[in-house]
Amino acid sequence: MCGIVGYIGNKDAYDILIKGLHRLEYRGYDSAGVALMQDDGKLNGYKSRGKVADLEAFCQAKDISGRAGIAHTRWATHGEPNDVNAHPHFSASKNIALVHNGTIENYNVLKEALQLQGCTFKSDTDTEVLVQLIEYIKTTNKCSLIEAVREALKEVIGAYAIAVLDTQYPDQIIAARKSSPLVIGIGKDEFFLASDATPIIEYTDKVVYLNDDEIAIIQRGKELKIITIDNVQTTVDIHTLRMSVSQLEKGGYPHFMLKEIFEQPRTIHDCIRGRIGNTGSKVTLSGVLENRDKFLNAHRIIIVACGTSWHAGLIGKRLIQEIARIPVEVEYASEFRYSNPVLTPDDIVIAISQSGETADTLAAIKMARKCGAFVYGVCNVVGSSIARATDSGTYIHVGPEIGVASTKAFTGQVTVLTMLALAIGQLRGTVKEKEAVEITDALRSLPKLIRQALKLNDDIERLSGIYTYVHNFLYLGRGYNYPSALEGALKLKEISYIHAEGYPAAEMKHGPIALIDHELPTVVIAPNDELHEKIISNIQQVKARGGSVIAIVTKGDKTIAEIADHILEIPDVPETISPVIVSIPLQLLAYHIAVKKGCNVDMPRNLAKSVTVE
Repeated sequence: MCGIVGYIGNKDAYDILIKGLHRLEYRGYDSAGVALMQDDGKLNGYKSRGKVADLEAFCQAKDISGRAGIAHTRWATHGEPNDVNAHPHFSASKNIALVHNGTIENYNVLKEALQLQGCTFKSDTDTEVLVQLIEYIKTTNKCSLIEAVREALKEVIGAYAIAVLDTQYPDQIIAARKSSPLVIGIGKDEFFLASDATPIIEYTDKVVYLNDDEIAIIQRGKELKIITIDNVQTTVDIHTLRMSVSQLEKGGYPHFMLKEIFEQPRTIHDCIRGRIGNTGSKVTLSGVLENRDKFLNAHRIIIVACGTSWHAGLIGKRLIQEIARIPVEVEYASEFRYSNPVLTPDDIVIAISQSGETADTLAAIKMARKCGAFVYGVCNVVGSSIARATDSGTYIHVGPEIGVASTKAFTGQVTVLTMLALAIGQLRGTVKEKEAVEITDALRSLPKLIRQALKLNDDIERLSGIYTYVHNFLYLGRGYNYPSALEGALKLKEISYIHAEGYPAAEMKHGPIALIDHELPTVVIAPNDELHEKIISNIQQVKARGGSVIAIVTKGDKTIAEIADHILEIPDVPETISPVIVSIPLQLLAYHIAVKKGCNVDMPRNLAKSVTVE
């Protein structure tokens, strides 16, 4: 949620900042703004409700000169989305500008204290309180900007990533973070600042990830300096990005989401590469091998995640329990962190997150580690907060995912969880060789199988026209594909704004069947598995009540073809692998319905790609 961009160097800052804001649009926002520092210390700020394009239009007749600046896309938390509440926020003197991601939980207390000292406020935001506090401390204590920022942050309760400009220090940006991501790019005689690496990669592949309670002093012509909130200097740890600009472009597709759906043969190939050989059943995950005792002696595994990652976790639960024979629980991270869970050093917590920055999942990790549990991360973004906070883990390696509705990250997560279950099962001796060979052969074939499933695109595009204007959908699945039903329903809700619910097919008679009529279409996930006969019965019950059925079936299934209104045939695969293949038509169906409705597929309303605040 929200996005920060900053630049200081010898180039004009405005174009770099605006391009960076466009790169961060996928995070979700409702307003945008920029502050530009001129060499003589004059500070100009411009902000606007709406899109980055609206900000650009507003700035056309303005002075946009300056070789240093900060910019922001805001997703409203405190105060409605409008021009006044948009960032940057300025101190009373207008000498200090600040952008902020996160939530200052004690802002009311701080605001009342500042008002008693004569401060007045223009916005309804928690962010303005912070910039006013910084100026108050700086003026009262007659101290430097860095000292004022450091002292102000000691008073703050909550989460923040901030960047600060001060007219007294025109060659300097101060940045800090706690529980909200911030990345610094190091170029030649220039520095870049962003909420993630996407605005930076065009200019440099050298980055530094700020840790919690760290403050960066970014100064033109000097080396980067990082101190803690307690004024202890820390080591600047430079990482090399493995990302290309081409991954951030649509590549000829009308939307990032469609591009990312069609990238899945390649991303799954990248996900399994080096982890499964060309032959044999051996799965090699260094995170498991390096912690073999933890997995050998684990009494229980708890998976924590949010949204789509939680659905992947449900599939992971079944995989691990059936293959590795360890009891598994799946928790929403947002509930787990406040549930006073019973954890022991014999427990393993698996945290799943595409971005590696999900606030609730990160908080759950910290709680689990405090309780002594071993924490294993499954995420996509190298160097992310979750990757650094966990004891070990596995990257899914699917590349940047720009579309808000997750597609390739979901299939990457399920693929990694399948390999993880096999690796643990082989370590513990709970998986038979025949089963291991069947699953690894299917994993090696996944790119080819996904390409076959993608051939359904044209059929699904035509089919979507029939269901563009319905108001409700029901999704049914069983076994490994009950979570697939949840995920399919979520995709439709996210991007088309059609209400949809996913259910285990057997639960249809415990409530949802009351809703079925000719106006409620049902998507039934019915591959040829051990529950196939039972799900045929569910389809017949839907049809008996006048409901229409879109069935996802194994190629050649003539029984369901005779009952359902529409069938989408997928390749025959082992049921452990079927959720990956099933997800392809589900993603395409949601995509094409949303497009036909004229929805903003890549940036659906009210949603953000990465939920970095509660």
